[in-house]
Amino acid sequence: MTTRAGKFIAAFLLGLAVSGSPLAEEPVTPKLTDKLSRLLQEEMRSVQSAMATIHTAMVTGEHDTVATSAQQIHDSFILQQKLTDQDRKDLMSAVPKGFIRLDKEFHKLAASLAEAGRKQNTKKQRQLYDEMTRNCIACHGKYASDRFPGVNTAKN
Repeated sequence: MTTRAGKFIAAFLLGLAVSGSPLAEEPVTPKLTDKLSRLLQEEMRSVQSAMATIHTAMVTGEHDTVATSAQQIHDSFILQQKLTDQDRKDLMSAVPKGFIRLDKEFHKLAASLAEAGRKQNTKKQRQLYDEMTRNCIACHGKYASDRFPGVNTAKN
């Protein structure tokens, strides 16, 4: 390795250490087939709508609405959609394991939020809603930075 290359690598690593921010993963969207991209966007629009409904329901004490909307989020999980074997292979080859992990975790949190709604536990609802929001931010910052360039996970 040349001295110049070594200095570049050292400067790059120092920059990472000082910034404290991990490198964003390569965006997932461009790697998806048209069908998978459409399904994922439908899921995200559904999640966005349900999250807004949940927020309003939490602050107004409408526990049944929290439970119903959170259950809808849980049930919208893309891996539970009617995918062909080829669609599943395409999805798994397009997205890193970290994306799948975050998505599964998000939908698991939604199931817990639905249960907190059924139990009328506002404190638990708020805690889970906050965790779900952090999950959204982490995923968008890491895997959808092309669609959401303003999401900066280093500041969260």
